[in-house]
Amino acid sequence: MARDFAALLRTERFADTVRLFAPPLRAAVSAEALRLAWVTQTAAQGPVCAIGEPTVLPDRSAGADGADAADGSPVRFRIPVTCADGGFTVVTSVGGDDLLHGLRFAPHGDAEWQPPHYADPSRFTERDVQLGTGPLAVPGTLSLPAGPGPWPAVVLLSGGGAFDRDGTSGANKPLKDLAWGLASRQVAVLRFDKASFAYPDQIPSDPTMSGEYLPPALAAVRLLRQQSEVDPQRIHLLGHSMGGRVAPRIAAADPSIAGLVLLAADAQPMHEAAVRVARYLATLDPGPNADNAVAALVGQAALAASPDLALDTPSELLPFGFPAAFWLDGRDYDPVAAAVGLTDLPMLILQGGRDYQVTEADDLTRWRHALADRPEVTIRLHQDANHFFFAGSGPATPAEYARPGHVEAAVVEDIATWLTRR
Repeated sequence: MARDFAALLRTERFADTVRLFAPPLRAAVSAEALRLAWVTQTAAQGPVCAIGEPTVLPDRSAGADGADAADGSPVRFRIPVTCADGGFTVVTSVGGDDLLHGLRFAPHGDAEWQPPHYADPSRFTERDVQLGTGPLAVPGTLSLPAGPGPWPAVVLLSGGGAFDRDGTSGANKPLKDLAWGLASRQVAVLRFDKASFAYPDQIPSDPTMSGEYLPPALAAVRLLRQQSEVDPQRIHLLGHSMGGRVAPRIAAADPSIAGLVLLAADAQPMHEAAVRVARYLATLDPGPNADNAVAALVGQAALAASPDLALDTPSELLPFGFPAAFWLDGRDYDPVAAAVGLTDLPMLILQGGRDYQVTEADDLTRWRHALADRPEVTIRLHQDANHFFFAGSGPATPAEYARPGHVEAAVVEDIATWLTRR
């Protein structure tokens, strides 16, 4: 089955590919969503040259080689894709029903993450924690500065997608950069795996942004309050991308939260941003595939914004194959209006000038306009930073994310100074 899947990808037969998906995956990932994801990868890495043999990945419930899961859970495979300018990995899993139960694209490469120069592991300790209870409780890491404290603290909220606690993308771990950098500067940090990463084979039938972020984030705040080294009056949220978008909603649910740090927080309606980013990527790798993906997305986005959208609207008609519940939830939530409603709550908003996913023109201007008269709100633009807040020059492309880098030291310093001075 994994080989059949690889062969269909090689010939870009996306409609045939989704027929191999188990029903939950088929409901979450449409043929057009798969096409758009493929176009995004090839825009970053160049045309596909070869797709390699699938290899088995170890699994928590499997034996040493991962080939035979004792509890009958799906077997995970890695399929390497070689492109003209790099490559990426397709990770999937095959269940006992001989259907695909999980799917994600990930960078690959031999480089490993190295600590940034501004991190000093001798100045903090780390331990594993668990957030929540039940089958979808997620693991995380608590970083505590050396000494008794009490220290200010942040809960890290990663961007949209199946991210681990470090925000791993190939050799890059931007959330780990932030955690180690801030912990080295006397800020306690709690970061966690998203449920979509920890449990890729348990896709909810009606996922929403609120359902994905609120339970673990609120559990993280509660856990920090229980630590003697943490000042319970100075627990903040630090959200990146979609994590920044949802942060005001989380703060509204827990008035004890002392402030927000928003990094590349998107404010533009999600269906509009999806089309804008797709058009930008299409200019990097023009061709029929890109044109078809953009055209399909435009129609899907129009339906996501339409008053005709209802809970029973088929997900394959909507952007990325996300169900109607996701788009209705997102459409009913305006992050900027939610932030305005958090009267007197301190906020630090940072934006990268080279970010094509969340931009100064489409997103930061909305935050600036709405919060301009709020003295407790600080907004700063790091002109040379991309979406990960890595420094660079020239027009940004997805290929940057495949090269090893670190969050700029100036960004970490901005955040640490803002948190510790308050």
